[in-house]
Amino acid sequence: MTDLKINKLTTPWQPAFPIPLPEYPRPQMVREKWQNLNGWWNYTIQTASLPQPAQFTGEILVPFAPESALSGVERVLQPDEKLWYQRQFEVEHAPDQLVMLHFGAVDFSCQVWVNGKLIGDHRGGYLPFSFDVTSALHAGSNELIVTVQDETEKALHQKGKQRLQPHGIWYTSVSGIWQTVWLEILPKKHIRSLKITPSIDTSTLELKVSVSNDALKNHCLVEAIASFEGKEVARISGDLKSKLVFHIPETRLWHPDHPYLYDLEVLLLEDEKLVDQVQSYFAMRKFGKAKDKNGLWRFTLNNEPIFQYGPLDQGYFPDGLYTAPSEEAMLSDIEYIKKIGCNMIRKHVKVEPLRWYHACDKLGMIVWQDMPNGGRTTKDAVVLFTFTSGIHRFDQHRLQRFGRVDPHNREEFRAELQDMIETLYNSPCIAVWVPFNESWGQFHAIRIAESVKKLDPTRLVDHASGWFDQGGGDFQSRHVYVKPLSARIPDHRIMAVTEFGGYTLQVPDHVYTERKRFGYGHYLDAESLTTAYLDLLEKQVKPLIPKGLCVAIYTQLTDIETEINGYLTYDRRVEKMDAVILRQAHQRLISEL
Repeated sequence: MTDLKINKLTTPWQPAFPIPLPEYPRPQMVREKWQNLNGWWNYTIQTASLPQPAQFTGEILVPFAPESALSGVERVLQPDEKLWYQRQFEVEHAPDQLVMLHFGAVDFSCQVWVNGKLIGDHRGGYLPFSFDVTSALHAGSNELIVTVQDETEKALHQKGKQRLQPHGIWYTSVSGIWQTVWLEILPKKHIRSLKITPSIDTSTLELKVSVSNDALKNHCLVEAIASFEGKEVARISGDLKSKLVFHIPETRLWHPDHPYLYDLEVLLLEDEKLVDQVQSYFAMRKFGKAKDKNGLWRFTLNNEPIFQYGPLDQGYFPDGLYTAPSEEAMLSDIEYIKKIGCNMIRKHVKVEPLRWYHACDKLGMIVWQDMPNGGRTTKDAVVLFTFTSGIHRFDQHRLQRFGRVDPHNREEFRAELQDMIETLYNSPCIAVWVPFNESWGQFHAIRIAESVKKLDPTRLVDHASGWFDQGGGDFQSRHVYVKPLSARIPDHRIMAVTEFGGYTLQVPDHVYTERKRFGYGHYLDAESLTTAYLDLLEKQVKPLIPKGLCVAIYTQLTDIETEINGYLTYDRRVEKMDAVILRQAHQRLISEL
C-alpha cells in the first residue's frame, strides 16, 4: 500500500456537491435526457486475484482518481491490485428506449457489471466509451459495479507522464475513473455520431451522420440546420446514404482573435416524424502551410500565415491530478493563457475531457494535441549522446529500444491513436496531431504520420516532437533547453520550437515539496525571472521568425510536483510574472508575421 501525504497544495476551487463536474460532458452532441452519475461511490482496493468483496472499504468521490486528494482516498493503485467501485442508481425509460452508460475515461482496463450482469470491458486510459445497459436494468434501484486494473509503467501501454515512483518530469500515477460517468436515454432509432468537415475555400460544410441499425432499416431521413448568433443560415436534408453539404453564406471565420462558432441542429425523421435530435456546433476555419515570398514554409490559418506562441500544458492539478476540481478551474487555465497574450496550447501526452476542447473552441485557442506516450522512454545517457553528437536514432528497426518490439503493443498504439483522432475530429481548435514525443515509445513515425494524414487531411502532423526526427510530417520540431535557440537548414517542413525555456522560480508555501526542484534555469525572484524570460523571447525567438520559425512552445503553463518551471504555481494561486508584461511581449512576437 502506498499513501500520498507529501502534497498539501490545494487550488482555489472545490468540487460541486453532491455531483462534481455536473456539466453536460459531450458538448458537440447534446441531448436533453441524461443523468450524471458523479458523486460518492463505494470502493475497495484489494489483491487482483481476490473475488468481489463482500463489503467495501469506504467512499470515493467520482470522477477523481484514488491517488488524488479530492477522491478522499489518496492511495496509489498498485499493478497487482484491483480497484472495485460500487453504487446504486435509478433511471426511468420507456420500453422503446435504450439506456446508454457512458464513461469519459477510465485508466487503464476495466470491467462493468449492472445488477450482476457483465456488460462489457474496456482497455485504454484516455478516451470515452459506452455500453448499452438496457437489458440489465429493472424497476427501482440498480447496482453498478466497475473494476479497474492499472499497471502504469510496469507495462508498455499508453500512460503519459504517470509513474508509480514520480520524480523530475514524471508525475503521480492516475488510476480508475477520472472523467464523468453518465447515463443517456435514447430512442432505438437514433443518431450515433457526427463527422463535421468545414471548407472555407468553397464556403461549405460537409456533415456525415451515423445512425443506429434500427434507423437504417426503417430508411429514416436526416435534416440539419446551421445558425449563427441565433439566425438560421443554412438547412439541408437527405437520406442516410446522402452526403450532406451545406453552403455557408457570408462565412464568418474562426480565429484566436474572433472565435466565431456556428450552432448545428441535427434531426432524425421517420415519415416526417421526429424520432431523435442532437445539438452541436462547428467553426469555419482551415489549417495548412504555404511558402512565403522568401520561399520559407509558414503555418497558415485561413490561408494566412500566423505565428503561434503558447505553453506546454500537461493538465495536472495538485488536488485532482488528471481531473480539474471544477469547470471553473479548467476554464481558468485556458483563460490565463489567453490573458497573457498567447494564441495556442500544446496539450502534452494527455487527452482532456471534451469540455476542455469546447472551451478552447469558444475562447479561440489553437491546440496541438499529443498522443499519450507508451512504450519505453529513452535513457538519459542516450539523450546526452544525441544532443552532443547530433546523431538521431532511426525508428524502423531495433524496436526493443523504444519498447515497441511486440506487434500487439504497436497495434494497440495505432488503434488508440485512431480513436483519439476520431473522438476529437470535430473540435475546431485542434490544428496539429503529435503522435510521438521525444522518442518515448516512438516507432515507424513516418508511416504513422502518413496514416494520420489519411485519417484526417484537414490538419497538420508533428510526427516526432523533439529528439529523433525522421524527416517526415509537416514540422522540423525541436526541443531546446539550456543551449541557445538556432535555425535549421530549411526543407519541405515548417520550423517549430515545440519545447523550450523551462525557467524556474520556487515560490515559498506554493511548492509541492521544499526538498526537490526540477527545471532548466533557476531564478531567485520574479524580477530576475522576468528579465531572463524577456531576453529569451527578444534575443533568441524573435530573430528566428524571419528565418522561418512559425511556432514556439514554452515549458510550461504551471509547476507540476517537483517541476517548478510554470508561469503559475502548481496550486494556481501565484502568477510568477506580471501578466501585462507577458501579454505585451507575446503579442509583439505574434505580430511579427
